[in-house]
Amino acid sequence: MTNNGGVHTPTYDRADVSPGILHFGVGNFHRSHQAAYLDRLLRQGQASDWGIIGVGLLPRDAQLGEILHAQDFTYTLVELGGDGRRTATRISSIIDFVHAPAEPERVREHLVSPEIRIVSLTITEGGYNTSDVTGEFDTSNPDILADVGAQHPRTVFGILAEGLHLRRGKGLAPFTVVSCDNVPGNGGVIRRALVAFARLAYDDEFADWIDASVSFPDSMVDRITPVTTDAERALVRDDFGIDDAWPVVCEPFTQWVLEDDFTLGRPPWEDAGVQLVEDVAPYELMKIRLLNGSHQAIAHAGILRGHTYVHEAMADAEIVGLVRRYMVGEAAHTLHPVPGIDLTQYMDQLLERFANPNIRDTLTRLATDASDRLPKFLVPVATQLSQAGEPAPASASVLAAWAVRSGRDLHAGRTLNDRQAERLEAALRGTDADPAGFLANSDWFDNLIDDPRFTVDFRHAHQEYSHV
Repeated sequence: MTNNGGVHTPTYDRADVSPGILHFGVGNFHRSHQAAYLDRLLRQGQASDWGIIGVGLLPRDAQLGEILHAQDFTYTLVELGGDGRRTATRISSIIDFVHAPAEPERVREHLVSPEIRIVSLTITEGGYNTSDVTGEFDTSNPDILADVGAQHPRTVFGILAEGLHLRRGKGLAPFTVVSCDNVPGNGGVIRRALVAFARLAYDDEFADWIDASVSFPDSMVDRITPVTTDAERALVRDDFGIDDAWPVVCEPFTQWVLEDDFTLGRPPWEDAGVQLVEDVAPYELMKIRLLNGSHQAIAHAGILRGHTYVHEAMADAEIVGLVRRYMVGEAAHTLHPVPGIDLTQYMDQLLERFANPNIRDTLTRLATDASDRLPKFLVPVATQLSQAGEPAPASASVLAAWAVRSGRDLHAGRTLNDRQAERLEAALRGTDADPAGFLANSDWFDNLIDDPRFTVDFRHAHQEYSHV
Protein backbone atom coordinates (compact mmCIF):
# COMPACT_ATOMS: atom_id res chain seq x y z
CA MET A 1 0.00 0.00 0.00
CA THR A 2 1.02 3.61 -0.47
CA ASN A 3 0.33 6.17 2.18
CA ASN A 4 -0.62 9.76 1.42
CA GLY A 5 -0.94 11.80 4.60
CA GLY A 6 -2.27 8.83 6.56
CA VAL A 7 -4.60 7.65 3.78
CA HIS A 8 -4.04 4.39 1.91
CA THR A 9 -4.77 5.15 -1.73
CA PRO A 10 -5.36 2.62 -4.54
CA THR A 11 -2.24 1.13 -6.11
CA TYR A 12 -4.17 -0.22 -9.11
CA ASP A 13 -5.73 1.41 -12.15
CA ARG A 14 -9.48 1.09 -11.93
CA ALA A 15 -9.67 1.21 -15.72
CA ASP A 16 -8.04 -2.22 -15.73
CA VAL A 17 -10.74 -3.75 -13.50
CA SER A 18 -13.58 -5.59 -15.25
CA PRO A 19 -16.78 -6.92 -13.61
CA GLY A 20 -17.13 -10.41 -12.20
CA ILE A 21 -19.46 -9.96 -9.20
CA LEU A 22 -22.96 -8.49 -9.09
CA HIS A 23 -23.85 -7.52 -5.52
CA PHE A 24 -27.34 -6.80 -4.21
CA GLY A 25 -27.49 -4.52 -1.16
CA VAL A 26 -24.62 -2.04 -1.21
CA GLY A 27 -24.93 -0.91 2.40
CA ASN A 28 -22.22 0.04 4.87
CA PHE A 29 -21.50 -3.57 5.80
CA HIS A 30 -20.84 -4.68 2.23
CA ARG A 31 -18.54 -1.71 1.76
CA SER A 32 -16.60 -2.44 4.97
CA HIS A 33 -16.38 -6.16 4.30
CA GLN A 34 -16.69 -7.88 0.91
CA ALA A 35 -15.69 -4.80 -1.10
CA ALA A 36 -12.71 -4.24 1.23
CA TYR A 37 -11.50 -7.83 0.77
CA LEU A 38 -11.58 -7.44 -3.01
CA ASP A 39 -9.82 -4.09 -2.77
CA ARG A 40 -7.05 -5.83 -0.83
CA LEU A 41 -6.63 -8.35 -3.66
CA LEU A 42 -6.57 -5.62 -6.31
CA ARG A 43 -3.78 -3.87 -4.40
CA GLN A 44 -1.85 -7.14 -4.59
CA GLY A 45 -2.21 -7.16 -8.38
CA GLN A 46 -4.85 -9.90 -8.36
CA ALA A 47 -8.54 -10.36 -9.22
CA SER A 48 -8.73 -7.60 -11.85
CA ASP A 49 -11.54 -9.50 -13.60
CA TRP A 50 -13.65 -9.66 -10.42
CA GLY A 51 -14.77 -6.05 -10.00
CA ILE A 52 -18.08 -5.46 -8.19
CA ILE A 53 -21.18 -3.98 -9.76
CA GLY A 54 -23.53 -2.90 -6.98
CA VAL A 55 -27.31 -3.15 -7.24
CA GLY A 56 -29.72 -1.13 -5.10
CA LEU A 57 -33.10 -2.82 -4.66
CA LEU A 58 -34.99 -0.19 -2.67
CA PRO A 59 -36.14 3.31 -3.68
CA ARG A 60 -33.96 4.85 -0.96
CA ASP A 61 -30.86 3.25 -2.52
CA ALA A 62 -30.97 5.85 -5.28
CA GLN A 63 -29.21 8.37 -3.01
CA LEU A 64 -26.24 6.07 -2.42
CA GLY A 65 -26.04 5.42 -6.15
CA GLU A 66 -25.91 9.14 -6.90
CA ILE A 67 -23.15 9.66 -4.33
CA LEU A 68 -21.08 6.74 -5.61
CA HIS A 69 -21.43 7.97 -9.19
CA ALA A 70 -20.33 11.46 -8.14
CA GLN A 71 -17.28 10.01 -6.37
CA ASP A 72 -16.32 7.73 -9.27
CA PHE A 73 -17.46 4.78 -7.09
CA THR A 74 -14.63 5.38 -4.64
CA TYR A 75 -15.24 5.88 -0.91
CA THR A 76 -13.29 6.11 2.34
CA LEU A 77 -13.17 3.24 4.81
CA VAL A 78 -11.92 4.23 8.28
CA GLU A 79 -10.92 1.60 10.83
CA LEU A 80 -11.29 2.85 14.41
CA GLY A 81 -9.31 0.92 17.00
CA GLY A 82 -10.20 0.80 20.65
CA ASP A 83 -6.77 2.30 21.38
CA GLY A 84 -7.55 5.42 19.35
CA ARG A 85 -5.68 4.43 16.19
CA ARG A 86 -7.35 5.43 12.94
CA THR A 87 -6.57 4.14 9.47
CA ALA A 88 -8.22 5.40 6.29
CA THR A 89 -8.33 3.49 3.02
CA ARG A 90 -9.79 4.65 -0.28
CA ILE A 91 -11.76 1.67 -1.66
CA SER A 92 -12.24 1.39 -5.43
CA SER A 93 -13.34 -2.22 -5.93
CA ILE A 94 -16.93 -1.23 -6.78
CA ILE A 95 -16.82 -0.21 -10.42
CA ASP A 96 -20.50 0.56 -11.11
CA PHE A 97 -23.88 0.87 -9.43
CA VAL A 98 -27.35 0.13 -10.81
CA HIS A 99 -30.59 1.22 -9.17
CA ALA A 100 -32.92 -1.67 -9.92
CA PRO A 101 -36.29 0.18 -9.59
CA ALA A 102 -35.17 2.77 -12.14
CA GLU A 103 -32.91 0.61 -14.32
CA PRO A 104 -34.33 -2.92 -14.48
CA GLU A 105 -32.98 -3.52 -17.97
CA ARG A 106 -29.42 -2.78 -16.87
CA VAL A 107 -29.74 -5.29 -14.03
CA ARG A 108 -31.01 -7.87 -16.48
CA GLU A 109 -28.12 -7.19 -18.86
CA HIS A 110 -25.59 -7.80 -16.12
CA LEU A 111 -27.29 -10.99 -14.96
CA VAL A 112 -27.03 -12.51 -18.44
CA SER A 113 -23.49 -11.29 -19.05
CA PRO A 114 -20.89 -14.10 -19.17
CA GLU A 115 -18.60 -11.80 -17.16
CA ILE A 116 -20.84 -12.09 -14.10
CA ARG A 117 -19.92 -15.35 -12.42
CA ILE A 118 -20.92 -14.58 -8.81
CA VAL A 119 -24.02 -12.86 -7.46
CA SER A 120 -23.71 -11.93 -3.78
CA LEU A 121 -26.28 -10.60 -1.33
CA THR A 122 -26.49 -8.46 1.80
CA ILE A 123 -30.26 -7.98 1.98
CA THR A 124 -30.58 -8.13 5.82
CA GLU A 125 -31.75 -10.99 8.02
CA GLY A 126 -35.38 -10.21 7.21
CA GLY A 127 -34.90 -10.19 3.47
CA TYR A 128 -35.26 -13.92 2.81
CA ASN A 129 -39.04 -14.21 3.22
CA THR A 130 -38.85 -17.50 5.13
CA SER A 131 -40.22 -18.78 8.42
CA ASP A 132 -37.64 -18.96 11.20
CA VAL A 133 -39.31 -22.12 12.53
CA THR A 134 -40.17 -24.12 9.40
CA GLY A 135 -37.71 -22.59 6.93
CA GLU A 136 -40.51 -22.43 4.35
CA PHE A 137 -40.65 -19.65 1.77
CA ASP A 138 -43.74 -17.43 2.14
CA THR A 139 -45.50 -17.69 -1.21
CA SER A 140 -48.42 -15.58 0.06
CA ASN A 141 -46.31 -12.43 0.41
CA PRO A 142 -47.91 -9.74 -1.82
CA ASP A 143 -44.51 -8.62 -3.12
CA ILE A 144 -43.70 -12.18 -4.15
CA LEU A 145 -47.06 -12.66 -5.84
CA ALA A 146 -46.61 -9.36 -7.68
CA ASP A 147 -43.35 -10.66 -9.16
CA VAL A 148 -45.00 -13.72 -10.69
CA GLY A 149 -45.24 -12.94 -14.40
CA ALA A 150 -44.06 -9.35 -13.88
CA GLN A 151 -42.25 -7.68 -16.76
CA HIS A 152 -39.81 -6.15 -14.29
CA PRO A 153 -39.69 -8.15 -11.05
CA ARG A 154 -38.78 -6.12 -7.95
CA THR A 155 -37.80 -8.66 -5.30
CA VAL A 156 -34.36 -10.23 -5.31
CA PHE A 157 -35.97 -13.64 -5.84
CA GLY A 158 -37.86 -12.50 -8.93
CA ILE A 159 -34.80 -10.77 -10.34
CA LEU A 160 -32.42 -13.69 -9.73
CA ALA A 161 -34.88 -16.27 -11.05
CA GLU A 162 -35.39 -14.26 -14.20
CA GLY A 163 -31.65 -13.89 -14.65
CA LEU A 164 -31.05 -17.62 -14.28
CA HIS A 165 -33.95 -18.38 -16.63
CA LEU A 166 -32.49 -16.08 -19.30
CA ARG A 167 -28.97 -17.49 -18.87
CA ARG A 168 -30.29 -21.01 -19.23
CA GLY A 169 -32.14 -20.03 -22.39
CA LYS A 170 -28.92 -18.60 -23.83
CA GLY A 171 -26.94 -21.71 -22.94
CA LEU A 172 -24.86 -19.87 -20.31
CA ALA A 173 -23.74 -21.61 -17.14
CA PRO A 174 -25.46 -20.31 -13.99
CA PHE A 175 -23.71 -17.87 -11.69
CA THR A 176 -22.95 -18.82 -8.08
CA VAL A 177 -25.20 -17.16 -5.46
CA VAL A 178 -23.51 -16.14 -2.18
CA SER A 179 -25.51 -14.86 0.80
CA CYS A 180 -23.42 -12.66 3.12
CA ASP A 181 -26.17 -12.08 5.68
CA ASN A 182 -26.36 -13.22 9.30
CA VAL A 183 -28.74 -16.06 8.58
CA PRO A 184 -27.98 -19.58 9.86
CA GLY A 185 -27.22 -21.84 6.90
CA ASN A 186 -27.57 -18.85 4.60
CA GLY A 187 -26.59 -20.80 1.49
CA GLY A 188 -29.35 -23.32 2.06
CA VAL A 189 -31.83 -20.57 2.93
CA ILE A 190 -31.35 -18.66 -0.32
CA ARG A 191 -31.36 -21.96 -2.26
CA ARG A 192 -34.74 -22.98 -0.80
CA ALA A 193 -36.17 -19.50 -1.30
CA LEU A 194 -35.09 -19.21 -4.93
CA VAL A 195 -36.20 -22.75 -5.78
CA ALA A 196 -39.59 -22.10 -4.17
CA PHE A 197 -40.02 -18.86 -6.11
CA ALA A 198 -39.06 -20.57 -9.38
CA ARG A 199 -41.60 -23.31 -8.69
CA LEU A 200 -44.26 -20.67 -8.09
CA ALA A 201 -43.42 -18.33 -10.97
CA TYR A 202 -42.12 -20.74 -13.60
CA ASP A 203 -42.43 -24.54 -13.34
CA ASP A 204 -41.10 -27.59 -11.51
CA GLU A 205 -38.57 -28.38 -14.20
CA PHE A 206 -36.88 -24.97 -13.92
CA ALA A 207 -37.00 -25.08 -10.13
CA ASP A 208 -35.37 -28.51 -10.14
CA TRP A 209 -32.69 -27.22 -12.54
CA ILE A 210 -31.80 -24.40 -10.10
CA ASP A 211 -31.64 -26.87 -7.23
CA ALA A 212 -29.34 -29.19 -9.17
CA SER A 213 -27.19 -26.72 -11.12
CA VAL A 214 -26.72 -23.53 -9.09
CA SER A 215 -24.17 -23.35 -6.29
CA PHE A 216 -25.14 -21.60 -3.02
CA PRO A 217 -22.07 -21.67 -0.74
CA ASP A 218 -22.50 -20.89 2.95
CA SER A 219 -20.66 -17.93 4.41
CA MET A 220 -20.02 -16.35 7.80
CA VAL A 221 -19.25 -12.63 7.86
CA ASP A 222 -18.18 -10.42 10.74
CA ARG A 223 -17.22 -6.77 11.13
CA ILE A 224 -18.98 -4.27 13.37
CA THR A 225 -20.00 -1.43 11.07
CA PRO A 226 -22.27 1.37 12.35
CA VAL A 227 -24.36 3.72 10.24
CA THR A 228 -22.79 6.81 8.70
CA THR A 229 -23.75 10.16 10.21
CA ASP A 230 -22.49 13.71 9.83
CA ALA A 231 -20.02 12.92 12.63
CA GLU A 232 -18.30 10.31 10.45
CA ARG A 233 -18.27 12.68 7.47
CA ALA A 234 -16.65 15.34 9.67
CA LEU A 235 -14.09 12.85 10.96
CA VAL A 236 -13.03 11.91 7.44
CA ARG A 237 -12.86 15.56 6.41
CA ASP A 238 -11.07 16.88 9.51
CA ASP A 239 -8.67 13.99 10.20
CA PHE A 240 -7.86 12.90 6.66
CA GLY A 241 -8.70 15.90 4.47
CA ILE A 242 -11.27 14.02 2.36
CA ASP A 243 -14.73 15.28 1.47
CA ASP A 244 -16.69 12.04 1.23
CA ALA A 245 -20.47 12.18 1.19
CA TRP A 246 -20.84 8.58 2.38
CA PRO A 247 -17.72 7.21 4.09
CA VAL A 248 -17.82 4.04 6.15
CA VAL A 249 -16.33 3.53 9.61
CA CYS A 250 -15.76 0.14 11.19
CA GLU A 251 -13.68 -1.76 13.72
CA PRO A 252 -10.25 -3.14 12.70
CA PHE A 253 -11.43 -6.74 13.25
CA THR A 254 -12.81 -8.54 10.21
CA GLN A 255 -13.58 -12.18 9.43
CA TRP A 256 -15.03 -14.05 6.47
CA VAL A 257 -15.42 -17.84 6.49
CA LEU A 258 -16.61 -19.17 3.13
CA GLU A 259 -17.53 -22.57 1.73
CA ASP A 260 -15.32 -23.20 -1.30
CA ASP A 261 -18.03 -24.16 -3.81
CA PHE A 262 -17.96 -21.92 -6.90
CA THR A 263 -18.93 -23.33 -10.28
CA LEU A 264 -17.47 -20.52 -12.42
CA GLY A 265 -14.40 -19.68 -10.40
CA ARG A 266 -13.79 -17.05 -7.72
CA PRO A 267 -11.22 -14.46 -6.68
CA PRO A 268 -8.24 -15.83 -4.69
CA TRP A 269 -9.89 -14.64 -1.49
CA GLU A 270 -7.60 -16.72 0.69
CA ASP A 271 -4.79 -14.30 -0.24
CA ALA A 272 -6.84 -11.50 1.38
CA GLY A 273 -7.42 -13.41 4.61
CA VAL A 274 -10.69 -15.22 3.85
CA GLN A 275 -10.97 -18.70 5.40
CA LEU A 276 -12.06 -21.15 2.68
CA VAL A 277 -13.52 -24.25 4.35
CA GLU A 278 -15.66 -27.27 3.55
CA ASP A 279 -18.12 -26.66 6.40
CA VAL A 280 -19.02 -23.13 7.51
CA ALA A 281 -21.74 -24.22 9.96
CA PRO A 282 -19.68 -24.34 13.19
CA TYR A 283 -18.18 -20.88 12.56
CA GLU A 284 -21.54 -19.47 11.53
CA LEU A 285 -23.33 -20.82 14.61
CA MET A 286 -20.60 -19.47 16.88
CA LYS A 287 -20.72 -15.98 15.42
CA ILE A 288 -24.49 -15.67 15.17
CA ARG A 289 -25.27 -16.99 18.64
CA LEU A 290 -22.39 -15.31 20.46
CA LEU A 291 -21.92 -11.98 18.69
CA ASN A 292 -25.34 -11.30 17.19
CA GLY A 293 -27.22 -12.81 20.11
CA SER A 294 -25.18 -10.72 22.56
CA HIS A 295 -25.82 -7.62 20.49
CA GLN A 296 -29.53 -8.14 21.13
CA ALA A 297 -28.92 -8.45 24.86
CA ILE A 298 -26.91 -5.23 24.87
CA ALA A 299 -29.42 -3.35 22.72
CA HIS A 300 -32.71 -3.97 24.49
CA ALA A 301 -31.46 -4.02 28.08
CA GLY A 302 -29.13 -1.11 27.33
CA ILE A 303 -31.90 1.11 25.99
CA LEU A 304 -34.03 0.36 29.04
CA ARG A 305 -31.12 1.37 31.26
CA GLY A 306 -30.78 4.71 29.49
CA HIS A 307 -27.77 4.08 27.27
CA THR A 308 -27.34 5.27 23.68
CA TYR A 309 -24.19 3.56 22.42
CA VAL A 310 -22.88 0.01 22.70
CA HIS A 311 -19.66 1.06 24.43
CA GLU A 312 -21.68 3.00 27.02
CA ALA A 313 -23.79 -0.07 27.76
CA MET A 314 -20.62 -2.14 28.09
CA ALA A 315 -19.48 0.17 30.90
CA ASP A 316 -22.61 -0.89 32.82
CA ALA A 317 -21.89 -3.88 35.08
CA GLU A 318 -25.49 -5.07 34.81
CA ILE A 319 -25.28 -5.26 31.01
CA VAL A 320 -21.88 -6.95 31.03
CA GLY A 321 -23.19 -9.48 33.54
CA LEU A 322 -26.20 -10.28 31.34
CA VAL A 323 -24.01 -10.70 28.27
CA ARG A 324 -21.60 -13.00 30.11
CA ARG A 325 -24.45 -15.12 31.50
CA TYR A 326 -25.94 -15.42 28.02
CA MET A 327 -22.68 -16.21 26.23
CA VAL A 328 -20.89 -18.41 28.75
CA GLY A 329 -23.83 -19.98 30.53
CA GLU A 330 -26.18 -20.55 27.61
CA ALA A 331 -25.07 -19.88 24.02
CA ALA A 332 -21.68 -21.59 24.33
CA HIS A 333 -23.40 -24.81 25.43
CA THR A 334 -25.33 -25.01 22.15
CA LEU A 335 -22.29 -24.82 19.84
CA HIS A 336 -20.34 -27.48 17.99
CA PRO A 337 -16.51 -27.59 18.15
CA VAL A 338 -15.09 -24.85 15.93
CA PRO A 339 -11.80 -25.76 14.22
CA GLY A 340 -8.97 -23.47 15.29
CA ILE A 341 -11.11 -21.43 17.71
CA ASP A 342 -10.70 -21.16 21.49
CA LEU A 343 -14.25 -20.24 22.57
CA THR A 344 -13.17 -18.63 25.83
CA GLN A 345 -10.71 -16.42 23.99
CA TYR A 346 -13.32 -15.66 21.32
CA MET A 347 -15.88 -14.54 23.91
CA ASP A 348 -13.32 -12.37 25.71
CA GLN A 349 -12.42 -10.79 22.39
CA LEU A 350 -16.11 -10.05 21.74
CA LEU A 351 -16.40 -8.17 25.02
CA GLU A 352 -13.37 -6.08 24.03
CA ARG A 353 -14.85 -5.35 20.61
CA PHE A 354 -18.20 -4.34 22.08
CA ALA A 355 -16.42 -1.94 24.47
CA ASN A 356 -14.55 -0.08 21.68
CA PRO A 357 -15.42 3.58 22.46
CA ASN A 358 -14.51 4.86 19.02
CA ILE A 359 -17.04 2.87 16.99
CA ARG A 360 -20.04 4.64 18.56
CA ASP A 361 -22.44 1.98 17.34
CA THR A 362 -25.95 2.85 18.48
CA LEU A 363 -28.22 0.54 20.45
CA THR A 364 -31.07 1.70 18.23
CA ARG A 365 -29.36 0.24 15.16
CA LEU A 366 -28.95 -3.13 16.85
CA ALA A 367 -32.54 -3.10 18.16
CA THR A 368 -34.07 -2.35 14.76
CA ASP A 369 -36.06 -5.23 13.22
CA ALA A 370 -35.62 -7.37 16.33
CA SER A 371 -38.46 -9.61 15.15
CA ASP A 372 -36.17 -10.69 12.31
CA ARG A 373 -33.04 -10.91 14.43
CA LEU A 374 -33.98 -12.50 17.75
CA PRO A 375 -35.65 -15.60 16.22
CA LYS A 376 -32.44 -16.29 14.26
CA PHE A 377 -29.80 -15.28 16.80
CA LEU A 378 -31.04 -15.96 20.33
CA VAL A 379 -34.29 -17.94 20.34
CA PRO A 380 -32.58 -21.10 18.95
CA VAL A 381 -30.27 -21.02 21.98
CA ALA A 382 -33.26 -20.93 24.34
CA THR A 383 -35.21 -23.60 22.47
CA GLN A 384 -32.23 -25.96 22.28
CA LEU A 385 -31.65 -25.65 26.02
CA SER A 386 -35.37 -25.96 26.73
CA GLN A 387 -35.61 -29.17 24.72
CA ALA A 388 -32.66 -30.54 26.70
CA GLY A 389 -34.42 -29.69 29.98
CA GLU A 390 -31.93 -26.93 30.76
CA PRO A 391 -32.78 -23.41 31.97
CA ALA A 392 -32.15 -20.29 29.85
CA PRO A 393 -32.80 -17.34 32.19
CA ALA A 394 -30.48 -14.93 30.35
CA SER A 395 -32.24 -15.60 27.05
CA ALA A 396 -35.59 -15.10 28.79
CA SER A 397 -34.27 -11.80 30.16
CA VAL A 398 -33.33 -10.54 26.69
CA LEU A 399 -36.75 -11.40 25.26
CA ALA A 400 -38.42 -9.71 28.23
CA ALA A 401 -36.31 -6.61 27.67
CA TRP A 402 -37.47 -6.51 24.04
CA ALA A 403 -41.10 -6.80 25.13
CA VAL A 404 -40.84 -4.08 27.80
CA ARG A 405 -38.89 -1.69 25.57
CA SER A 406 -41.30 -2.15 22.67
CA GLY A 407 -44.29 -1.79 24.98
CA ARG A 408 -42.99 1.54 26.25
CA ASP A 409 -42.52 2.78 22.71
CA LEU A 410 -46.06 1.72 21.85
CA HIS A 411 -47.63 3.37 24.91
CA ALA A 412 -45.64 6.56 24.27
CA GLY A 413 -47.00 6.74 20.73
CA ARG A 414 -43.60 6.14 19.15
CA THR A 415 -43.31 4.15 15.93
CA LEU A 416 -42.09 0.59 16.46
CA ASN A 417 -38.86 0.43 14.48
CA ASP A 418 -39.50 -3.08 13.23
CA ARG A 419 -40.27 -4.57 9.84
CA GLN A 420 -43.04 -6.62 11.48
CA ALA A 421 -44.39 -3.72 13.53
CA GLU A 422 -48.03 -4.77 13.19
CA ARG A 423 -47.35 -8.30 14.47
CA LEU A 424 -45.24 -6.89 17.29
CA GLU A 425 -48.00 -4.50 18.31
CA ALA A 426 -50.53 -7.35 18.31
CA ALA A 427 -48.21 -9.45 20.49
CA LEU A 428 -47.78 -6.60 22.95
CA ARG A 429 -51.51 -5.89 23.20
CA GLY A 430 -52.13 -9.50 24.16
CA THR A 431 -50.02 -9.39 27.32
CA ASP A 432 -52.26 -7.46 29.72
CA ALA A 433 -53.33 -10.54 31.65
CA ASP A 434 -49.98 -12.34 31.50
CA PRO A 435 -46.66 -10.90 30.20
CA ALA A 436 -45.65 -14.39 29.05
CA GLY A 437 -48.43 -14.22 26.48
CA PHE A 438 -45.89 -12.31 24.42
CA LEU A 439 -44.23 -15.67 23.73
CA ALA A 440 -47.32 -17.08 22.01
CA ASN A 441 -46.07 -16.31 18.49
CA SER A 442 -44.57 -19.66 17.47
CA ASP A 443 -43.00 -18.13 14.34
CA TRP A 444 -40.77 -16.09 16.65
CA PHE A 445 -40.48 -18.22 19.77
CA ASP A 446 -41.15 -21.81 18.68
CA ASN A 447 -42.61 -23.64 21.72
CA LEU A 448 -40.96 -21.65 24.52
CA ILE A 449 -44.35 -20.69 25.93
CA ASP A 450 -44.87 -24.38 26.79
CA ASP A 451 -41.78 -24.46 29.01
CA PRO A 452 -42.97 -23.52 32.55
CA ARG A 453 -39.47 -22.73 33.80
CA PHE A 454 -38.76 -20.43 30.85
CA THR A 455 -42.07 -18.56 31.26
CA VAL A 456 -41.36 -18.07 34.97
CA ASP A 457 -37.95 -16.61 34.12
CA PHE A 458 -39.54 -14.41 31.45
CA ARG A 459 -42.20 -13.07 33.84
CA HIS A 460 -39.60 -12.37 36.52
CA ALA A 461 -37.34 -10.46 34.10
CA HIS A 462 -40.34 -8.60 32.64
CA GLN A 463 -41.32 -7.40 36.10
CA GLU A 464 -37.78 -6.24 36.85
CA TYR A 465 -37.41 -4.36 33.55
CA SER A 466 -40.82 -2.77 34.03
CA HIS A 467 -39.41 -0.97 37.07
CA VAL A 468 -36.16 0.20 35.49
